[in-house]
Amino acid sequence: MPTLKDRLQADLTEAIRAQNDVVRSTLRMALTAISRAEVAGKTHTTLTDDEVMGLLRTEVSKRAEAADIFAAAGRAELAARERAEAEVLVPYLPAELSDEALGVIVAEEVARSQEEGMTGGRAMGSVIKAVRGRVGQQAGGGRIAEAVKAALQP
Repeated sequence: MPTLKDRLQADLTEAIRAQNDVVRSTLRMALTAISRAEVAGKTHTTLTDDEVMGLLRTEVSKRAEAADIFAAAGRAELAARERAEAEVLVPYLPAELSDEALGVIVAEEVARSQEEGMTGGRAMGSVIKAVRGRVGQQAGGGRIAEAVKAALQP
């Protein structure tokens, strides 16, 4: 079974053949980010699909943030380009968990934390870690943190 990186590489080749500039440049950028992450540090590693999805999620977030900044500055053409790049990467990410499903998982982990005697802000880090382990790449870190913070507040 091909890895996510292999799929990105195959889709890049297809975009080059089709002369699709937006897809080509976006996939090159994503593959460059993956390569940089693989050679960072003292030893070369091969990223897992989950790690690649994390990088792609980061790149999508960067594009959305840049689009908002460009739109606020009155640069609609650049904002549209950033949104188009984000849309190229979204299909490579797993479907997002609904707010209800995330809330159920957070509530379960908060209850488990309270059984262990940890409440309030002290429990936040351990609950976030447990929730992240259960949901994987189906929810962004910001969404998880917000849900946990809301659940821990009295």
